[in-house]
Amino acid sequence: MDDNTSEDLPPHSRLSAGCTLCYEGAKLVLFLTGLCHRDCWYCPLSQERKNHDVIYANEHMISSPEEMIQVARRMSALGTGITGGDPFYFPNRLIEYAGALKKEFGSEHHIHLYTGMAPTEKIIKSIIGLIDEIRFHPPGELWSNLKDTPFHDSIQCAKKAGLDVGIEVPSLPNIDDLADYLPIIDFININELEWGDSNADEMRKRGYLLRGDVSNAIQGGWESAKKIASLPKVHWCSSDFKDRVQLRMRLRRIAANTAREFDEITEDGTIIYGVWECDGLRVTLPENLDNALFERYDDRIETGWWILEEIAGRIKGTAYYIERYPDNGIIIEVTPV
Repeated sequence: MDDNTSEDLPPHSRLSAGCTLCYEGAKLVLFLTGLCHRDCWYCPLSQERKNHDVIYANEHMISSPEEMIQVARRMSALGTGITGGDPFYFPNRLIEYAGALKKEFGSEHHIHLYTGMAPTEKIIKSIIGLIDEIRFHPPGELWSNLKDTPFHDSIQCAKKAGLDVGIEVPSLPNIDDLADYLPIIDFININELEWGDSNADEMRKRGYLLRGDVSNAIQGGWESAKKIASLPKVHWCSSDFKDRVQLRMRLRRIAANTAREFDEITEDGTIIYGVWECDGLRVTLPENLDNALFERYDDRIETGWWILEEIAGRIKGTAYYIERYPDNGIIIEVTPV
């Protein structure tokens, strides 16, 4: 494995069931709340999400289980990863949303959950049949003596309840402290430490530097993790892998289900189409243009980029190409015709 990047996937024997589905792009990402009982200095959440009680299904802000199900259906989700903030901040919400997923898609819909808390036995029992896999995120200062902390008790309760149990933490310098705990759990996921807007000041205070110009990854992350990452049960999840493989596979899946006839799906799973700003309900389009190849709106017409390119010299008004995430996702680039 290259010391500067680690885009290649380690052997599947090191992947939990939840990670396998993520690799295939088949998991809905349910962000259940931005609230958390902890305040980790390295938390990479955006300012729009961190410390805000908001719910997202993939990139869509939602307010109900029904909206979540709609998003899951549009990507043919085979499972869901629940994150935050901390999903246990609102246990009843967690039960409601996880229950809705199981009811809609069946018990085979795999749900994993990520938490920075050490939930009690009572709380663990409340999620039996709803959560298949739980990933604990204990603070770094506890890694060397995890058996003497509430996290150990919670982990034991989760194992007794029949859940797949792991630890998921960032690539901090003391990551090797967790090696002795491997026999007790099913897996360890190590996420490459990443720079974000909300943790930038803390990163600077600690002397961290970006690994490169086009990556949010921090220098030294892989170097800290490569010893423990060579052990069985350990999976290294690089920033490159999440951006170039995991996200791309999920976007492709969504695009295949939601793209219009005239949307071009790129290798990265984004879509490209043309926009003509005009009186979209009245202007005349070229004769014999199939209705499936354009959509009319009050202030514009959306169509294939190749169609817009062909008629650009004969129309009045602003025209441009848009590249964006599928399912009305974020706009990546706007290019004038």
